[in-house]
Amino acid sequence: MLFKKIVLFLQLLVSILTLTAQSMYQQFADSEMKRFPEAWQLDHGKRLYFGYSQGLGCLAMLKVAEKTGDKKYFNYVEKWADTLINEKGEIHLYELSAYNVDFVNSGKILFELYEKTKKEKYRLAIETLVHQLKYQPTTLEGGYWHKLIYPHQIWLDGVYMTGPFLAKYAKLSKDDQYYDKAIDEILITAKHTLDPRTGLYYHAWDESKKQAWANPQTGQSPNFWGRSIGWYFMAVIDVLDELPLDYPRRDKLIQLAQSLANTLANYQDDEGLWWQVIDQPKRKGNYQEASVNSMFLYTYSKGINKKHLSESYMALVNKLYQGIQKKLLKQENGLWTLMQCNAVAGLGGNPYRDGSYDYYVGERIRENDTKATGPFIMGCMEAGF
Repeated sequence: MLFKKIVLFLQLLVSILTLTAQSMYQQFADSEMKRFPEAWQLDHGKRLYFGYSQGLGCLAMLKVAEKTGDKKYFNYVEKWADTLINEKGEIHLYELSAYNVDFVNSGKILFELYEKTKKEKYRLAIETLVHQLKYQPTTLEGGYWHKLIYPHQIWLDGVYMTGPFLAKYAKLSKDDQYYDKAIDEILITAKHTLDPRTGLYYHAWDESKKQAWANPQTGQSPNFWGRSIGWYFMAVIDVLDELPLDYPRRDKLIQLAQSLANTLANYQDDEGLWWQVIDQPKRKGNYQEASVNSMFLYTYSKGINKKHLSESYMALVNKLYQGIQKKLLKQENGLWTLMQCNAVAGLGGNPYRDGSYDYYVGERIRENDTKATGPFIMGCMEAGF
């Protein structure tokens, strides 16, 4: 009896020590896999779908797999993709005719899956998404419309969906035009969404200036939504990852990243966090939102690691992580949870979203939204947490 108690105690001790030894990025990845046993369930998914949120979560899992060498994370992702994509490379529920750039985001995981498994269907699916972008409607300067149902509109979100994918495809296909297109997406968007007064970026731009949310003079949407700036910052950092060191205009992206990093530091609050509407902290209804903070944890940390940003920002990163721990992170029943995640926000549509302050702070808030948890895992990995 005593021997059994000793064995149980030792097993418990090993379990506790293992958990303690694990970095936060791995602990949180494990929490996500226990919460959502199949990857299609990420982001509280209800059906098998090539969703951009699931793609973001799976991208984080692939990075955990690479870092730890544990195949369970890779298998989690590959099972999802293998189920979604048939032998002809056709993607379940994918609609080319929607010309929706959100579909492209999940394509990022296919490069590694193709490299590791050699399954031709993943290469074919990549080509399907490249074909979409070849015919995606654009503004007069060549910036992708966000979706066919959002004509003449560039959204910051869309730059993350398309830019890094294009840069990865340039490397796979050995065709530099896709590097150029990825850079174009970033710079065209900056031209039309940057507010020179604050250094922040508006969520979207309507070239036609016909949308009710669009400024009739500039076409810009009226507010600085935190997550949209997070999407854009991640796009810049991730595209830089793929570009050859001597590639033309690479320096422009580095300058853009440095300028944005400098600007955002001015909006970090005393607790180390940023708010849903980024320039109006503590205004009634506003809140410290998890996805924007997770995205900035990732972008600053990776930017420092890649030498794009000054190491002096590590103080900002440490303060940010402490703020997340204090205000946005909790542990229940052995699982980590990110709180205060904005579930979704957009512009136009039906019912019509006007881009007002009240709209952004009034959208649904939930826990463990993958648009927060995916960047949090990647951010913790980059920061060494």
